[in-house]
Amino acid sequence: MNNHEYIGQIFTVIIDRPMGSSHPEYGFKYPVNYGYVPGVMGKDNEELDAYVLGIFAPVDTFKGRCIAIIHRLDDNDDKLVLVPEGKDYTIDQIAALTEFQERFFAIQIHTKARQQPDEW
Repeated sequence: MNNHEYIGQIFTVIIDRPMGSSHPEYGFKYPVNYGYVPGVMGKDNEELDAYVLGIFAPVDTFKGRCIAIIHRLDDNDDKLVLVPEGKDYTIDQIAALTEFQERFFAIQIHTKARQQPDEW
């Protein structure tokens, strides 16, 4: 499955960096829950990472709908953006909520309304 095909799908994420935790190497704090989809491999040959938006407390796991893909132009590590059913975020909101980590990369945010799969 190409990463753009993940948009609209339901995934369960293991949260290995809960909201409020610190990055183990760089020390910045995670203002959102962040984890990976077990068994789904990303382009970096590791399990696909995911941001969880719309949950405002640390969690261990999360099941939600993928509303976007953050495609890193200068790194081979795309990220899913998952939300609870009934929640949605604009591209600008997603950019603002993930800026704490994505500011270090050149990114494109792809949603159902805005996809450029041939480029990645």
